[in-house]
Amino acid sequence: MSNESRWRPETVALHGGFDGDPATKAVAVPIYQTVAYGFDNSDHAAALFNLEAEGYRYSRIANPTTSVLEHRLAALEGGAAAVCVSSGQAALLYAALNVARPGANIVSVPQLYGTTCTLFAHILPTFGITVRFAQGDGAEALRSLIDENTCAIYCESVGNPAGNVCDLAALAEISRDHALPLIVDNTVATPILLRPIEHGAHVVIHSLTKYIGGHGTTLGGAVVDAGTFPWSAHRARFPMFSDPDPSYHGVIYAERFGRSAFAARCRNLYLRNTGAALAPMSAFLLLQGLETLGLRMERHVRNARQVAEFLRADPRVRWVNYAGFGDHPHHALTQRYLGGQACALMTFATCGGLEGSRAFYDSLKMIKRLVNLGDAKTLACHPASTTHRQLSEAELKAAGVTADMIRLSVGIEHIDDIVADLDQALAAAAAVAPAKMAT
Repeated sequence: MSNESRWRPETVALHGGFDGDPATKAVAVPIYQTVAYGFDNSDHAAALFNLEAEGYRYSRIANPTTSVLEHRLAALEGGAAAVCVSSGQAALLYAALNVARPGANIVSVPQLYGTTCTLFAHILPTFGITVRFAQGDGAEALRSLIDENTCAIYCESVGNPAGNVCDLAALAEISRDHALPLIVDNTVATPILLRPIEHGAHVVIHSLTKYIGGHGTTLGGAVVDAGTFPWSAHRARFPMFSDPDPSYHGVIYAERFGRSAFAARCRNLYLRNTGAALAPMSAFLLLQGLETLGLRMERHVRNARQVAEFLRADPRVRWVNYAGFGDHPHHALTQRYLGGQACALMTFATCGGLEGSRAFYDSLKMIKRLVNLGDAKTLACHPASTTHRQLSEAELKAAGVTADMIRLSVGIEHIDDIVADLDQALAAAAAVAPAKMAT
């Protein structure tokens, strides 16, 4: 694949890491539905388990189908390596554990997906790791929380469901000042709209379940290692990369794997020993989705703009949160990081308050009521009762979630059909709460 380094993202998504099956000449990536792999002899087996030779040992650790997906994701994000796992939440957990020890803390923006909030606020503390949530997503708000025990800075490039766009360059500057890795969840934007590594991120997380899979069929997650953080230069804070690993016969990840040390440790420590493996069939299905990601994102973005304009002009809608509008507080960052292409995720509320928003939600016909996003279909969610149901009132406010908020993930259907369904649902909401709609 000698031309791969010069390919555009849409081409990488179709051809990266695979130039046909040498045995059969098949041009589609084969599904290697196997648990284990044969060894030539005892020396070959030992070399594989010593991490001295390239190859496959067991599909919980690595699989040829999954490897192609990992290669393409790393190339799309501009990273050195990637590790694919069974879900986005597993990817996030592995990334956090990979840099943190008991007593450490992670500094994070507050606008996060609900399950991420729960992981950070309630699960990681049981590992002895705390997460400090800033008051907002401004860089200086995070800087003030950093101390000698901080091990990472975390954000979502585009918040779910808040729709905020983080100033990645400003966060990267803080990460450099304090010698900390910047970890960015890029699920909502995808590498088609935004590549955080180009703005200073050191690790990128994806829920492949969303836009990359794109069809609501397959769970998956990925950790992409930029290969740019100097782990060995900060041995006191990150000894796990420069000291021998006693759980793996003393391997030193920074020495053995160089730029891909973060990914290698994720794979050989956490994936190997805790087992959130991506099935080969799932990797195959995610590869199918990845092939059309560029095309789908064009349609998602175009449809979302028209949906946002329809909702904003409708007197039955109280507010619309869409970063593509010129008066949105994150519009300038949308221009800077997303090339002006606001993502297809937006939130709004009807003029009928909670009663009106619930009536709207219950009256949808074509648009699906569920908690996924990034599907080819248009999806609606009521975050306060689903994705963010476990959060306290204070946590909901920090995450940007209101009781009457509806989240839309705008799909690729014909725009007239999307708008027609929204229109009839708004009519139903107005019928339930006419007095509030009138005001």
